[in-house]
Amino acid sequence: MPAASAPVFRLYLLRHAKAAWALPGQKDFDRTLDDTGYADAEIVADMAADKGLRPDLVLCSTAVRCRQTAEALRRSMTEELDIRYVDELYSGSANVYRDIIGSQDPALSAIMVVGHNPVIEDILRDVIGEDAANKVAAAGYPPGALAAIDFKTRPRDGILPQGILAAWLGPDGRSR
Repeated sequence: MPAASAPVFRLYLLRHAKAAWALPGQKDFDRTLDDTGYADAEIVADMAADKGLRPDLVLCSTAVRCRQTAEALRRSMTEELDIRYVDELYSGSANVYRDIIGSQDPALSAIMVVGHNPVIEDILRDVIGEDAANKVAAAGYPPGALAAIDFKTRPRDGILPQGILAAWLGPDGRSR
């Protein structure tokens, strides 16, 4: 049997971990992870590091809960992890996410997006198809879950090609 070829591009989709409810007068943007979210972010980051799921670049929403989730990756992987904070990922649509992903340096072979639902789930369902998405996220994309999607061609011009789910890591310790 021939060896599987490496993907041309890998996209990691990480939904921020579980966040606390907003305090009176607190903006949604400023919500922090709750205790479960902190623990889940560390679990998924450690699992990703152990499995060698390491992006070349992390694109992270500027919302506090996303930044806290991304910091767990830095602690588990390397202090030199390139994390770039992108304002548009906070309230951007799936098209905004696609444009941001497609506009990155073509020399990068693996990018992670740390963002928000429903956009993270919408992109997952769009690029791997409903059937494959339902196998891992039938009840929705859980907070703190990480999908690794492999592509045979690079995203460009705001278009993400069809991909194949290469890995799924859930904060419950479930992986695929």
